[in-house]
Amino acid sequence: MKEVQISRRLKTVAGLVGQDMVLADVGCDHGYIPIYLMQKRQIPKAIAMDVNEGPLLRAKEHIQEWGLEAYIETRLSDGVKALQPGEVQSIVIAGMGGPLMEKIIREGKAVFDEARELILQPQSEIEEFRRFLAKEGFSIVSEDMVEEDGKYYPMMKAVHGTMVYDSVAEYRYGRNLLLHRHPILKEFLQREQKKAEEIRERLKDSDTPSAKMRRAQMEEEENIRKEALAYYEM
Repeated sequence: MKEVQISRRLKTVAGLVGQDMVLADVGCDHGYIPIYLMQKRQIPKAIAMDVNEGPLLRAKEHIQEWGLEAYIETRLSDGVKALQPGEVQSIVIAGMGGPLMEKIIREGKAVFDEARELILQPQSEIEEFRRFLAKEGFSIVSEDMVEEDGKYYPMMKAVHGTMVYDSVAEYRYGRNLLLHRHPILKEFLQREQKKAEEIRERLKDSDTPSAKMRRAQMEEEENIRKEALAYYEM
């Protein structure tokens, strides 16, 4: 049987999952990540979970379509509330806002305490999310980033441990991505720099309080971006 076709973003998220771990995919949508990983023989079984009936029914249909219902279970669940501590070793949460992911991790503390790895792809407030992980006793051990349809998606694998970053740039853009001089991150930083220059050009003749505040904010952001880009010159 041919392999399930999934987006570059989901394929990269799946690529961070460890070998031979029972997986929970939280907010599984179509169920593509566990299907893909089962087909790759990367995981022995999985639990696909979603808070909404609709996506869960779609996931169930896809799981049956690929003949994997003996290996991938579906559960209606708000976050990880339908999971028992120790039931899975790997937990994927992808495609949600950072604050929602924080809420799921906080509310499911007993489950996350027993997991061996978290595979996370927050869509917003990513700097704050990395700080949250550090505060909760997680350490980001690897990161990746893809561009898809003009959008940039950073993702990470976190395990239990101590994480101390050296700068705001490392929290904002990802220490591992910077240390490995990830080419997609560089592309993203250069694009953000170009956008900032265009905005600055539009604001240069304006003396309104809001324009002054925006310029000061942009200067601060640019300093952090320059600090990040300096990693590519080492």
